[in-house]
Amino acid sequence: PEIPTGSARCRPPATMASPAVSPDSSSHEALSSVNSAPACSPTSDSENLSPDELELLAKLEEQNRLLEADSKSMRSMNGSRRNSGSSLVSSSSASSNLSHLEEDTWILWGRIVNEWDEWRKKKEKLLKELIRKGIPHHFRAIVWQLLCSATDMPVKNQYSELLKMSSPCEKLIRRDIARTYPEHEFFKGQDSLGQEVLFNVMKAYSLVDREVGYCQGSAFIVGLLLMQMPEEEAFCVFVRLMQEYRLRELFKPSMAELGLCIYQFEYMLQEQLPELNIHFRSQSFLTSMYASSWFLTLFLTTFPLPVATRVFDIFMYEGLEIVFRVGMALLQFNQAELVQLDMEGMSQYFQKVIPHQFDSCPDKLILRAFQVKYNPKKMKSRLEKEYAAIKNKEMEEQIEIKRLRTENRLLKQRIETLEKESAALADRLIQVASKIAIFLFST
Repeated sequence: PEIPTGSARCRPPATMASPAVSPDSSSHEALSSVNSAPACSPTSDSENLSPDELELLAKLEEQNRLLEADSKSMRSMNGSRRNSGSSLVSSSSASSNLSHLEEDTWILWGRIVNEWDEWRKKKEKLLKELIRKGIPHHFRAIVWQLLCSATDMPVKNQYSELLKMSSPCEKLIRRDIARTYPEHEFFKGQDSLGQEVLFNVMKAYSLVDREVGYCQGSAFIVGLLLMQMPEEEAFCVFVRLMQEYRLRELFKPSMAELGLCIYQFEYMLQEQLPELNIHFRSQSFLTSMYASSWFLTLFLTTFPLPVATRVFDIFMYEGLEIVFRVGMALLQFNQAELVQLDMEGMSQYFQKVIPHQFDSCPDKLILRAFQVKYNPKKMKSRLEKEYAAIKNKEMEEQIEIKRLRTENRLLKQRIETLEKESAALADRLIQVASKIAIFLFST
């Protein structure tokens, strides 16, 4: 059904409702995520926008500026107990702006969903900017499905049948379910709805892709999807992500794609933060020690959900590039502190400090991420070829090592055989010598 675009009081259709608690910690965060850096100019792609859309975007920008001014005003008032009347006016003004902003957000995203094909084809640049600002929570389910073309997938009809089948990964999945978002209300408790549907989706995928089967990191991605949509839809989106977003290669048993991502990230680190790179090497602090989880879980095990979901919005449209950008932005932001720490100190810093630096301002992280230098052509052509050549050489060396080990084993066996034959011959000679001695003595 179409989403009404004329009223802020409209509500999303049932398929868009979340079966779980929203990952957004407050309505303020959900609203501010739509109106945040990097800035979206109302004139972007203006040749493709109707006068109403131009007016709406201009209004959003103006309200964003007002909201920002009110926020600064409130912070200023909170720092002092004087002039409390002005503080109340500021708070009321901010609330009013949020109300208007919510209405405009519903109108804009309702229009985007209802005119999806047109936006994808003719207003792609503007759509990208809006997604970078954050997809409103109530629209995430349908927008994520549209972004990855997961609506009306044939595999959806197989889902109920897959659940009746048995998977060799079931025991492993059951073991890990409780470790996936253990603090989130939806997944708490062994018999919780969250754990049940998470098990179902992971089991179903392990049956349609037996080569990959089940990998623990993927459960965090599925868990996030289940917070937004029913399990059948989450299953379809996950299948599409595995097929089209490099995730399947990341989760293959060999994890060769993860090795490539780490290699590419190390290149960016060496090029853009040489001092930090040298420090990491001097402390034997390997890239895989902190960045593997970034790629395997798309920061879902790094950041609190409101921040991680903002990154995931962008991933759904732009792919793994956002992981490289956010990862490098984190290192740039923390370089001065990290170079002062040893290996143990850096490990603690990555675990305890970095995850909560952007809790109150995810926009700051997104803005910094898109200031990071990223060359898709170099990453794709040059670095992929370099990594492939390195892996081929390693494989050749491994084959040669295996050959040498085989030859060495055969030589050892030959030596052992010769030693046994030599010992047997020595015994025989002793026996002959004894007989000769006895014969000579008797004669």
